[in-house]
Amino acid sequence: MSDPNIGRLLSKRYQLQELIGTGAMGRVYRAKDILLGGVPVAVKFLALSIQNEKMRLQDRFEREAKTCALLGQKSIHIVRVMDYGVDEKNTPFYVMEYLQGKSLSNVIRLESLSLKRFFSMVRQICLGLQCAHDGILVDGAICPIIHRDIKPSNLLVIQDPSFGELIKVLDFGIAKLLQSDSNVTSYYLGTLAYSSPEQMEGKELDNRSDIYSLGVMMFEMLTGKMPLVVSTSSFGAWYRTHRHEPPRSFAEVAPKLQLPKQVEDLVMSCLAKTAGDRPQNISEILKTLVSIEQNYHTQGIRSTSNLQTNLAIVKVESVQKTPKKALSPQEVNHIYSWPPDKPIADIVFPQSIHSNGEILPALWVMLPQQEIQKRLVCTRYNQFLFITVPHPMLLWITVIYNRKHGPKWLSYYLDLKTSLGQEITQLLGRAGYYKLLFFARETPERCYHILLSSIAPAQRQRLQQWVTSSQVLVSSAEPQMSKSLLKNEYEKIKPAILTKLEAMNTDSAYDLSG
Repeated sequence: MSDPNIGRLLSKRYQLQELIGTGAMGRVYRAKDILLGGVPVAVKFLALSIQNEKMRLQDRFEREAKTCALLGQKSIHIVRVMDYGVDEKNTPFYVMEYLQGKSLSNVIRLESLSLKRFFSMVRQICLGLQCAHDGILVDGAICPIIHRDIKPSNLLVIQDPSFGELIKVLDFGIAKLLQSDSNVTSYYLGTLAYSSPEQMEGKELDNRSDIYSLGVMMFEMLTGKMPLVVSTSSFGAWYRTHRHEPPRSFAEVAPKLQLPKQVEDLVMSCLAKTAGDRPQNISEILKTLVSIEQNYHTQGIRSTSNLQTNLAIVKVESVQKTPKKALSPQEVNHIYSWPPDKPIADIVFPQSIHSNGEILPALWVMLPQQEIQKRLVCTRYNQFLFITVPHPMLLWITVIYNRKHGPKWLSYYLDLKTSLGQEITQLLGRAGYYKLLFFARETPERCYHILLSSIAPAQRQRLQQWVTSSQVLVSSAEPQMSKSLLKNEYEKIKPAILTKLEAMNTDSAYDLSG
């Protein structure tokens, strides 16, 4: 029987093309975004109707959807929600990024995970959970988010030739939303085999419930089997087992499996019956993973991102933020010239300069003269994105903007395992500002224009910390892998940066530091 939704146009924008998933939470379709020229998206219809208590549930759905959308912007390990709504049958839906990958449940069923791959996956899952548990700012308040249904089928494993294996967590907030529907409160929502004892009892949950579910899943990832088994798959049987039965040991389930004792101890601690006996937050688990790596020298287990970003923008006048008087273009012409080893082309690169007896950071930029001329008066914005694994890398973003001509994006990757990357990053943190030296392609022999961009104090402190931490971090993959991850995050935050710039009166020489 054909699916009546195939071919349906949702919200006059999303044309449903294929059913790609079903479950207790709802149905997922591959669709194309007509408004954006057919870009593929995933549409998930939730297994509830907001017809009853319509206004309360609709408000709740919109709040949960907004929270999930913000969460996906904050972490590369959480599937992004791009849109949401309610169809003509009062069924809520999410529109998510369409990702081609495999469910972790399929991976576990078909493959034996190496210890290296296990660490890689768990680290990524933890980073996504940590982001949610720490909470995000929604309508002026920090909202921690508990997943409530962590299991392998809610994890997507994506293979990409540029950076390898990436794990994304699905369905944040959906279990809680479903529980708010008066039609379904009479029965348990979740997945029996992965639920914490307190979730089975219907108690108010915190992050430690997700940690229990993570423990069940880690055991399964390592052994291919479950730590707890029941004779009949009923709610009562699972409740008694989660509450009273000790988990099976690794030796019992997989006697030939050779694991570091710290790994076994970590998993078993997550499976503690009482929440207070488990790791109290995801940070503890991440620290334990680092400790295991250091003790056992497992080469290459750092294989995905611990992305640290600062999205706050502080509007300041660059003259006030700059500790010394800027050189005039006339003075610079006598001192700086385009390096002979650099091509005459539209490029950006960092190189320190000497000014008044000091060594200062500078971003050297070559553009067509007309492009430089457009933004002689402009807002300057900067931001730094740092990734620790698989290779310590910093993305230095600068934007020059005015209303008439829009933004000019200037970015450069600083490899923090190289002396150049460490030197420039240290200079940025120490100086608190940098010079933008513009050279016109038509007249490359002299500096055409100079701008200054200041760096917020909190960001300066982070830059210094990143240099220090990078000196002891171990690279487990080619630098290009980290560049690919950073590039993906960069493209995600560009619209938010542009929106903030457009919202300001930028027809003056302001400097934004973030």
